[in-house]
Amino acid sequence: MSRTFADISFTPSVLAVQEQQGSADSYAKFLHPDADRGDRIGPAEAEFISRMDGFFQATVSETGWPYVQFRGGPAGFLKVLDDATIAYADFRGNRQYLSVGNLSNNERISLILVDYPNRRRLKVWGRARLVDAKQDPELIARLKDEGYRGLPERAVVITVEALDWNCPQHIPQRLTLDELEAQLQPVREEMARLQEQNRDLRIALGQGS
Repeated sequence: MSRTFADISFTPSVLAVQEQQGSADSYAKFLHPDADRGDRIGPAEAEFISRMDGFFQATVSETGWPYVQFRGGPAGFLKVLDDATIAYADFRGNRQYLSVGNLSNNERISLILVDYPNRRRLKVWGRARLVDAKQDPELIARLKDEGYRGLPERAVVITVEALDWNCPQHIPQRLTLDELEAQLQPVREEMARLQEQNRDLRIALGQGS
């Protein structure tokens, strides 16, 4: 757990509950000034982010209600711009603009990225700014993946405030169809080899094809 995560998440109310439940002492070390800040994207985080084809995103409305949505795209559509910045191209969707509206009023944002096959999870807290596609076409071009159909309306550029690798406990192990295909292909090849071997054996024994 990083110190910036603790600074953001351990509000007075949370600390009070930790004290009541007897866990305050075990978490106090993460608030110590010498604790690892965990607010920079290192090689492990960059590699993890580059493989993701989706994430859960939370924003907050001006009435205080959280809004969580799943953002998906081709693997790596969430780009690492530098060690403190990530961004993605925001394509035209159902035009409700809930996240866009929330971010225009409150820049705070939180992401959860999950690698289900390997049961790994990365949490990100940050502050987002919206960049219109016409305002910075070079940035949009940098974020848009070639071959991906869709019209980017804006870029969502997130300055990272905190990162935290979450405990893998209770993360279900799941595979996408593409990931499952990679697992099944060797099995299919082995089955084809055995079928061919069996056919050759039957011919050798005079039993026909």
